[in-house]
Amino acid sequence: MGVGPHAQLIDADIGNLMILIIAEQRDGRLNRASWEAIVGGQQMGAEVKVAVPGDSVAAVAAELASADVAEVIALEDAALAEYTPDGYVQALAALIRAESPTHVLFAHTYQARDFAPRLAARLDRAIVTDCVGTKGGEGGAIIFIRPMFQGKVHADVLLEGPAPHLVSFQIGAYRPDALKKGTAPVPIRTVAASVEAAQIRHKPEAPFREARQAVDLSQAERIVAVGRGIKGQEHLAVAQSLAQALDAELAASRPICDAGWLPMERQVGSSGQTVAPKLYVALGISGAIQHVVGMKGARTIVAINKDPEAPMFELADYGIAGDLFEVVPAIVKALGGT
Repeated sequence: MGVGPHAQLIDADIGNLMILIIAEQRDGRLNRASWEAIVGGQQMGAEVKVAVPGDSVAAVAAELASADVAEVIALEDAALAEYTPDGYVQALAALIRAESPTHVLFAHTYQARDFAPRLAARLDRAIVTDCVGTKGGEGGAIIFIRPMFQGKVHADVLLEGPAPHLVSFQIGAYRPDALKKGTAPVPIRTVAASVEAAQIRHKPEAPFREARQAVDLSQAERIVAVGRGIKGQEHLAVAQSLAQALDAELAASRPICDAGWLPMERQVGSSGQTVAPKLYVALGISGAIQHVVGMKGARTIVAINKDPEAPMFELADYGIAGDLFEVVPAIVKALGGT
């Protein structure tokens, strides 16, 4: 089935929900945040389809087919082999016109932040980004919950105007382990995207070599994060030993990165990365809201802080009120580390 870029947009009936989730992959590897978006779609209580753009994405589509959805759409074109916003907007706008969903969902990744607003403008439709949940409204309407003022308050957003409505979910808003899986793989449909290569204004280049040193904390399953309680850069080795023993990534609150003790790419919080690992160990982190909004989606949170009144203990599943310079080496030793 081919879809052209100039098909007329058909307004879907907002009363009969049909959700199209755009999954993200790179070089045949699925971004785990896509599972979170699927969970969000499943919890909206409607028919869900999943589309994955790219070139030769059969393996990724087969992986997605384990989810309990109506079908998986492999949206393919040679021009989608490497990500460009122009290519993705062309391909996805045409697919959306053909499928007529009421809602189009994304994980709020760096890539989605780049192309989703352009896609909404191309379709002339409403978009709300960085949502953390949904709830029902009058007449069966879907209300999206979005944090504001660095997570201090949450706004209920009701999107008006004709469908489809575009929505991105904050990483960590839903847990991948809440995914509903089918009893058998769902159908996979291949769609030829028919992207006009001449309209792609961007020319992808090979990644900058130093990017190999960067870390995407949103993909980490275990994270050890440090705060002011580490006292000095020379003490980071304590946290690094625990991270090594747990096979975890090392992260930090903003003051640590502002001081230059760790690179900014390892900052978690409202001005850093949003993470949702299986395990988050907070060492000497007080629990300010600016940090909490970036990690509250973790499945299990362990806090170690000598201040028993630290706000982080209210969020933690397990807490140790003690000196991290005594507690952490004991944990590392128990784990068989050095």
